[in-house]
Amino acid sequence: MGAIESKLGSLGIELPQASSPAAKYANYVIVNGLLFMSGKGPGSHAKGKLGQEYTTEEGYQFAREVGLEVLAVLKDALGTLDKVKRVVKVQGFVNAVPLFEEHHKVLNGFSDLMFEIFEDKGSHARSVFGAVSVRDNLPIIVDSIFEVEEI
Repeated sequence: MGAIESKLGSLGIELPQASSPAAKYANYVIVNGLLFMSGKGPGSHAKGKLGQEYTTEEGYQFAREVGLEVLAVLKDALGTLDKVKRVVKVQGFVNAVPLFEEHHKVLNGFSDLMFEIFEDKGSHARSVFGAVSVRDNLPIIVDSIFEVEEI
């Protein structure tokens, strides 16, 4: 067990089974030491919009769930999370009503988890967008880029 997996255990965090793509695409692609992760949604498969069915606080938890999904796929891809050199870029798509203004607070659920797990290596660039709709009416989808050790 690697250092990051041990850290997860000490924090009481158990990763879900790595999810499969929802359509005809790869879960991730590695090019020149960068792992590009396809968009992931929350493991609970909740459906609905922020500002309608869900609050900002619930959205934060959904974004954290997405982070766990991403970590599970990373571990599956790399064999260990210790091969993650840093989180590079995070992009969130928040399924929200038009007047919703707290997209950034929702995506903090993902970002906070990356900082918690990877510490300084979890610092990343990011952007977040409100979406009129997303696949399967999920409340949030996040795609991400990681610098990784070559495998």
